[in-house]
Amino acid sequence: MKLFGKNHLIICVITFAILFLMNYLGNNEADKLQRALMIGAAGVIGLSIGLFIMNKGKDDKNPPHDFD
Repeated sequence: MKLFGKNHLIICVITFAILFLMNYLGNNEADKLQRALMIGAAGVIGLSIGLFIMNKGKDDKNPPHDFD
């Protein structure tokens, strides 16, 4: 999957929506909106970092020597 491509943005929106709703609806604290926004954003950032790391080594022509 291409980083910041159409599919990536769709999955980011879906991930944010799921995490936001799970935390907003399941939280009874006074700051539930702020917590839900932060956790949703953290999920999208984590997804993007994971995809960046995965795509970084995808077309590597020179793998590490003696990698085991």
